[in-house]
Amino acid sequence: MDVSSDKYEKIVDLAARRGFFWPSYEIYGGLAGFYDLGPLGSLLKENIRKLWLDYFVFRHQDMVVLIETPVIAPEIVFKASGHVESFTDPIVTCSKCGKIYRADHLLEDILGIKVEGLRPEELTSIIREKGVKCPSCGGELEDVRTFNLLFQTNVGPYKHDVAYLRPEAAQGMFTSFKRVFNAMRYSLPLGIAQVGRVARNEISPRQGMVRLREFTIMEVEFFFDPEDAEEPDFSRFPEKLRILTADARSKGLDEVVVVRPEEAVAEGIVLNKWLAYWMSVAQAFAKELGLREDEILFEEKLPEERAHYSKQTFDQLVSISRWGWVEISGHAYRTDYDLSRHMQFSGEDMTVYRELKKPKEVTKKSVVIDQELLKEYFGSDTPRVLQALRRLSVEEVEKILSEGEVIVDGFKVPARVFRIEEVKEVVRGRRFIPHVVEPSFGAERLLLVVLDKAYYEEGGRVVLKLPPKLAPYKLAVFPLIPKEESLRTLARRIYHDAVKAGLTVIYDEDGSIGRRYARVDEIGVPFAVTVDYQSLEDNTVTVRFRDSREQIRIKSDEVIKWVLNNL
Repeated sequence: MDVSSDKYEKIVDLAARRGFFWPSYEIYGGLAGFYDLGPLGSLLKENIRKLWLDYFVFRHQDMVVLIETPVIAPEIVFKASGHVESFTDPIVTCSKCGKIYRADHLLEDILGIKVEGLRPEELTSIIREKGVKCPSCGGELEDVRTFNLLFQTNVGPYKHDVAYLRPEAAQGMFTSFKRVFNAMRYSLPLGIAQVGRVARNEISPRQGMVRLREFTIMEVEFFFDPEDAEEPDFSRFPEKLRILTADARSKGLDEVVVVRPEEAVAEGIVLNKWLAYWMSVAQAFAKELGLREDEILFEEKLPEERAHYSKQTFDQLVSISRWGWVEISGHAYRTDYDLSRHMQFSGEDMTVYRELKKPKEVTKKSVVIDQELLKEYFGSDTPRVLQALRRLSVEEVEKILSEGEVIVDGFKVPARVFRIEEVKEVVRGRRFIPHVVEPSFGAERLLLVVLDKAYYEEGGRVVLKLPPKLAPYKLAVFPLIPKEESLRTLARRIYHDAVKAGLTVIYDEDGSIGRRYARVDEIGVPFAVTVDYQSLEDNTVTVRFRDSREQIRIKSDEVIKWVLNNL
């Protein structure tokens, strides 16, 4: 392979020229963070989506379902989720020219240091200590402040009906959890998957298709009982994961641990078994996109880097040209954060009930209040005091008994009015809020990664060695001599039969056969069929392999079956 250092620029040029992607609204100068997908890009993205659904939904039909929820949600949803308060990035403004920068990226670019997750005041301190100036005009930078990345809008004509474009698909799945849980006959574990558009008002999008303001997200919210001892079936995806732990990162080490997912859980590297399981699925999925195992890394986020809802997060990173290691998916252990918050803000019960496999007898502590003694102390105020005391937990009462008294609603209540008794009862089930792990992918970023891994230059021409499953077009059909009507007729028949079979097909009779091969190689068509004069004699055609350029002859009426078997 002879690919120079400007491989990325060549991919971008190819993408625009052949119809994969280009900047949106480019006739008006473009708009940062927005890209159009052309005819080939749309097909490639659709094939990536289908492959993702295969791995994360259809291979897990026993526990994962697919839903669709709106792109716009009322403000209360994102107040409950914490996004109104916490979905922010640090920005800094030049006092001279007024240009605004994302502060952590600015410091990383100028100083070469990692500052993600630092508070605004900490970033301001670094700017002052290092004397960082505006890169555009050299002016003084103001203090760093936060900027919320939610796109705000209104529902209907009333300005007070504030809503936001969703920055992730997750919240629609959380708010619909009980509906889906009931529809699926109250079964856990339960994964709810969704593919859809999201929007993030990035401060300064960069890295082309890597960081967009609008893109398609592919997510699973996987709900489970945190006390369930049943293990995932790790044998379904027997992958070894390459993990860079937060502990190693905090010590400045780049030592990667290579470990099976079940071993990662046993050794405490991954906190949750389902988190590890979906990481193994993500690893297998990435390899089918055309990535080697040594090009895939799971990097654990440091505490200050994690989202507000996460107890542990791993970014799945892959190595590509120009940008180095980039994230293609995030894997977060969200615990019961989201359901608990929506339960708190909506007043709806988000708990579930599970029967125990075997009823058990338990001893519980119960608070007993001596109401006759209360009357002696508080007379007519007894009902009011009693109501307040009934809100106290067993733990709070135990503390009162050790301290001697408590003050509630302005009344000093002696500990002697309480006693704690132990009561035996048979427990047949338990009620709890499910925990959640989340694998989340960006489709457009995967599209760029796939193109990067598939791009080769051979003998002075470009070949996109896309995995056949992902190729926008699966088959090209050529009559060797376009002017020969009998060859065109047979080639057209093969083309139409392929279309009827559900294949995406190119028919081309323009130029020499060599040029036609070169054109389809450049867009990644894995197989090409050529109809020649021998085809008229024995009903065979030439099938050419894109990657090896090897050619074989098969019966023309077997072409469709052969292609389908080789995808």
